Amino acid sequence: MVVILSFMNCKTSTKESLKKQPMNSKIVVAHRGASGYLPEHTMEAKAMAYAMNPDFIEQDLVLSKDDVPVVIHDIYLDDVTDVAVKFPSRKREDDRYYVIDFTFEELQSLHVSERFDPKTGEQFYPSRFPKGKGSFKLHSLQQEIELIQGLNKSTGKSIGIYPEIKNPEFHLKNGKDIAQITIEVLSEYGYTTKKDNCIFQCFDAKELERVRKELKSDLFLVQLIEFPEETKQLDHFATYADGIGPWYKQVIDKKVNGKWQFTSLVEDAHK
Repeated sequence: MVVILSFMNCKTSTKESLKKQPMNSKIVVAHRGASGYLPEHTMEAKAMAYAMNPDFIEQDLVLSKDDVPVVIHDIYLDDVTDVAVKFPSRKREDDRYYVIDFTFEELQSLHVSERFDPKTGEQFYPSRFPKGKGSFKLHSLQQEIELIQGLNKSTGKSIGIYPEIKNPEFHLKNGKDIAQITIEVLSEYGYTTKKDNCIFQCFDAKELERVRKELKSDLFLVQLIEFPEETKQLDHFATYADGIGPWYKQVIDKKVNGKWQFTSLVEDAHK
């Protein structure tokens, strides 16, 4: 998956080096780790991604029952773990198994595999790491930060983190404030301002604005966008966010005479 980050103000970068670069400079984000080679969001995928020397490594976050930020892409467990085998009675009425219904200790007992269809058991990407092989586990945001910071110490590199809180509205409906809990963890590990090597992202505009204005976070914030109408809300996003993360099809328009044409979104964001 291609992740495109468009800074709305190059003066509020997380890296001193980026401040000196032109607006068309690029950074590389390891999306879900080295997810084309190892099961997504596993520690092994993050270690391999680190060895590939990206600028940032991404962490999708969902809370456990006991309020531990768990690194996993969705609020569900049944398409990347063996939860249906180990805890068959723990599914909700919709036949899905939710991260939020399990303690962190229970989650760590699960086996993580390449993404698959929970109804058929078929692996989504057959050419990737074989489903059911290996001994991959879920892990916490704290554990991943310690891995990345430890590797930064031992290698002399300065690779950053790129956390995304998933479905904050769902968490709030279940009595959990994923934004506040995540910000507290990041603060414990030294990520508090735009100068720190952390980019904080979310699709929920209301919640990201809350992170800035109510929770008073000074982190570098990126508003993820997906729908066409959101590209018309840049003025509002700029009141709290430092950049946008659009779907690539919102940036790439069409091919004309063999060359890609682009929409005005990046230029609009820079303005």
